[in-house]
Amino acid sequence: MILKAESIAKRYFRKTGEANYFYAVKPVDLTLESGTVTVLMGRSGSGKTTLLNMLSGLLWPSEGQLWLGETNVYSLDDWRLSRLRNEQIGVVPQGRSAIDTLTVMENVLLPGALYGKADKTGMARKWLEEMGIGHLADARPGELSGGELRRMAIARAMTMNPQVILADEPTGDLDDENTALVLNAFRTAASQGKIVFLVTHETDALRYTDRAFQMDAGEIQLVK
Repeated sequence: MILKAESIAKRYFRKTGEANYFYAVKPVDLTLESGTVTVLMGRSGSGKTTLLNMLSGLLWPSEGQLWLGETNVYSLDDWRLSRLRNEQIGVVPQGRSAIDTLTVMENVLLPGALYGKADKTGMARKWLEEMGIGHLADARPGELSGGELRRMAIARAMTMNPQVILADEPTGDLDDENTALVLNAFRTAASQGKIVFLVTHETDALRYTDRAFQMDAGEIQLVK
């Protein structure tokens, strides 16, 4: 399985005296393969999150195509795209994504409940334990620290057993021990045939990766 971006780009209209456009992400060709961990690094505002959101199908590009295997992702209607993301793409967002009225366990199980999937409680419990927060399964998100919320989001994505894992700053708010725990989990996922793509400022992540890119002003360059 591959996730292949062909000249995907995102531009926005900006009026500066006369009509003008600027590129948040300039045309990118990128192929992500099963069994690999790829890291994208760069300063805040360089376009990293925009690119990740286009790779997940959460953000429509201004131009270009995205393929997951033989599927043209951007050609899908909303229902089929949502189903594809639910079944095959696990996204760990940078911001807070928990629903406060649900417990940690209910938050982790929510994506699997959307399409009447088989019960994933056992898998959810496994990943909460893997992330070191199994004892918080019945807690509410408001009781968790920022790092615990981040690990809950990772457990939620992993519980669905997606083919593709796209994580935006997954080690933010984590200490060294939990950073290593999370990066090892992504490395293990890749060894099991997953496509793993990480946006991070964490230079230690390079030790866990197969390829690394640097992004600056909407352009990416291979550095490893």
